[in-house]
Amino acid sequence: MAGKTILIVDDEERTREGLKKRLEVWSSGAHDIISACDGKEALQHFQQKKIHLMITDVNMPEMSGLQLLKTLRVNGKKPVVIIVSGYPDFQYAQEAIRLGVINYLLKPVNKQKLIEAVEEALAAEESLQKTEYMEKAADQKLIQMEDERIGDKDHIKQALSFIEKHSDKAISLKEAADSVHLNPSYFSVLFKEQTGLTFTEYVTRKRLQRAKRLLLTTQYSVEEIAEAAGYQTAKYFIKLFKEYEGITPSKYRKHSNTNDV
Repeated sequence: MAGKTILIVDDEERTREGLKKRLEVWSSGAHDIISACDGKEALQHFQQKKIHLMITDVNMPEMSGLQLLKTLRVNGKKPVVIIVSGYPDFQYAQEAIRLGVINYLLKPVNKQKLIEAVEEALAAEESLQKTEYMEKAADQKLIQMEDERIGDKDHIKQALSFIEKHSDKAISLKEAADSVHLNPSYFSVLFKEQTGLTFTEYVTRKRLQRAKRLLLTTQYSVEEIAEAAGYQTAKYFIKLFKEYEGITPSKYRKHSNTNDV
């Protein structure tokens, strides 16, 4: 798991610093542990960097932990959240759950329970981030085509399965037609009729979707990603990517990472 930023928000300095020190010892420098004394300062941190996990007190002057969370949601920020509170309150807990809070800890926070809650929250954040990356990389035209058009059309379903399994290689129309025992010319017409896309466009979209996922989830170079997506040269891959996405692969990766801040 790559280094994450954990923000602790609490107006009580002793509690805030205690939680911070515990997590610094636990993380041994693997994660960036920062703190804020109130909601206003917390919002400033969110403007400056990507916060992966927020641990916030419920009862704070001017802006409660739940109000802070609502403000973040309105502004499109969705960190994984752990709430800490000085007393059990069912109404607070219900509202926290509704807002997507992953855990609710009572003060004084037990050291072991804190570490377990943080580890669980970071695992959840990692899973959520991967899901969001997959959604970003998804080709909506492919999703619509596969949901609405294919149904139980066996030959095309088998062909799509063949393409999926070989999406890291250059696939010819003849190879796909042979895989379902059809004449290439007939297969080409059937494919367009039943998918709404030409064979070439479909394969291109699948390969570019694979490339987008790799751009978002790995540190591979553009050249390595081009090869993994079945392209012999990075130059042609970049040209094709720009035609479909409007920007180069490098700018796509940079733009997506910037939007996470």
